[in-house]
Amino acid sequence: MPDLIPLEFQRLDPATQLERARSFYELCDRRRTVRDFSSEPLPEGLLEWLIHAAGTAPSGAHKQPWRFVVVTDPALKREIRQAAEEEEKEFYAHRAPPEWLEDLEPLGTDWRKPFLEGAPALIVVFQVEFERVDGRIRKHYYVRESVGLAVGLLIAAAHHAGLATLTHTPSPMGFLARILGRPDGERPFLLLPIGYPAPEARVPRLVRKPLDQVLVWNRGEKRGAPRVDQAP
Repeated sequence: MPDLIPLEFQRLDPATQLERARSFYELCDRRRTVRDFSSEPLPEGLLEWLIHAAGTAPSGAHKQPWRFVVVTDPALKREIRQAAEEEEKEFYAHRAPPEWLEDLEPLGTDWRKPFLEGAPALIVVFQVEFERVDGRIRKHYYVRESVGLAVGLLIAAAHHAGLATLTHTPSPMGFLARILGRPDGERPFLLLPIGYPAPEARVPRLVRKPLDQVLVWNRGEKRGAPRVDQAP
């Protein structure tokens, strides 16, 4: 039988709910991917709290199949940058399809990744496919989905704490496990430079899709009646 405990839940009045939802949206809407970082160090203990927050994400069978490796050593960051740029140079030159390069052009990205050295910290996120516990291999479930949820919380927590991030997925990423000495059961998921934006940081002018392009309502219309998909 499961060991159940009372749920800690605070019921809010509708006005407070709406205000919290609106203010959280406005906070998130100001979040942007940053490629120009200040080298200013981060406050002691800040990254630990952000990773605590990421670790509250739901996961398949509560296996918590994530590992967050924080890199601040300059020599190690340089090694990661060199390996990432080697893979990215090959990707941009030979493996990326033309339409992918066309879509990237407005963002001004290429194989050069100076942010991997410029940011004060890198968080390398690994998905843990299995672990050895008491001499047995214990498999994890819904690993990519679970780690994706944790990374979303991590990015939101970092923005909430006044930091900037960049989601970077060099292709392929196997060099990260080698450089960081991770065991067989861990697979690289994401590289997250994190820190303060440089004073001269600039970002592309982007427009997010409006709500009526991403939200579909199913309000229980009678069968046969025309359905209208409409945002509030």
